Amino acid sequence: MILFPAIDLKDGQCVRLLRGDMAEATVFSDDPAGQAAAFIAAGATWLHIVDLNGAFAGKPVNGAAIEGILAAAAAQGAQVQLGGGIRDLATIEMWLAAGVSRVILGTAAVKDPGMVRQACQQFPGQIVVGVDARGGLVAVEGWAETATLTAVELGRRFEDTGVAAIIFTDIDRDGALEGANVVATAELARSLTTPVIASGGVTSLADLERLKPHEADGIIGVISGRAIYDGRLDLTAALEFLQS
Repeated sequence: MILFPAIDLKDGQCVRLLRGDMAEATVFSDDPAGQAAAFIAAGATWLHIVDLNGAFAGKPVNGAAIEGILAAAAAQGAQVQLGGGIRDLATIEMWLAAGVSRVILGTAAVKDPGMVRQACQQFPGQIVVGVDARGGLVAVEGWAETATLTAVELGRRFEDTGVAAIIFTDIDRDGALEGANVVATAELARSLTTPVIASGGVTSLADLERLKPHEADGIIGVISGRAIYDGRLDLTAALEFLQS
């Protein structure tokens, strides 16, 4: 199981939001590239990057910070998956050419599924769909809007497209340090053949211990941010546990 340390970017800084609220942002670092290098030095082989401003703007905003992270990752042999403000094929192609290994499509998966299918054909193995749910229903536009789809319904739309993975985020737990929603994540994984990455509320090694048995259900990774920043989750110990 892969552990993806999260770097969420707002105004060029590494932040964590509370339940997706841009007004509830805690700044953890003003050096995104340095933070990326530190995560990789601790053993991370993948990084999960989100352009928060871009998610609301519908286009990339934190480009300079992302380019710094990509340079740090390339120098240390790590890979990056990136989401936030990626809504068309041209932006996907731009980021992949810049060194991003996989792009994450969230709002586009709900509002332009045809483009997502085309992207999967054009960039096989490099497209991830972000399924972000609040109260069981999918949220889009930087989590500012709620759709009428459930997470399982959205995931099933892309079963035959070649999506590399589904990232499932429980918004109500994201940044709240309340523990991962293991039940909902495992249910989604069992409902799909597409691999699932767990996100939202991952707080401690105990959360990883609860998630790891569901690797057999199709959970292949887990994303954590705030808990790593504030020391509740020791990154090196977590990586060792998940790779054991």
